[in-house]
Amino acid sequence: MRSQDVVRRETIRLCLSAIRNEEVARRGPLDDPAELAVLGRQARMRRESIEAFRRGGRDELVAKETAELGVIEKYLPAQLGESDVREAILRAIAETGASGPGAQGKVMQRAMVELRGRADGKLVAGVVARLLSGEGGAVGPPGPLPPLSPEEAGPHAKRADEAGEAIGDPK
Repeated sequence: MRSQDVVRRETIRLCLSAIRNEEVARRGPLDDPAELAVLGRQARMRRESIEAFRRGGRDELVAKETAELGVIEKYLPAQLGESDVREAILRAIAETGASGPGAQGKVMQRAMVELRGRADGKLVAGVVARLLSGEGGAVGPPGPLPPLSPEEAGPHAKRADEAGEAIGDPK
């Protein structure tokens, strides 16, 4: 710390303090994944603060929090991009057999096993929601079927103009 990098020094002190507080709460030393989880929470707190300060027009605090976030991110594993997250979620959807928005919790649980610490939970949740609702690709429940043509309905079906309704529509 001879370079007098105050932001780096203070950020590291805050992170070490957060790790110590977690050790006290758990009544024992933390393993590496638990320490990374603490650092991840610290990074998430900085991201949320940056958003709040931007909305409030506090540019000096945005700059301070951004600098702290940069220091913390150096100690975290590299975050996956949306395309990598999407691939992992597609695998989770295939493994769980999910087919609609009601299965989002099941897919999230399976996907976060693989993505924990390597992808932001908000990003994962957004991609899961898009994929299961059918907006992000071919995954999801099929849409309504178009009415059958007379050829597809067969010779015993009434024609739409004769019956006053579309062929294949329920009464």
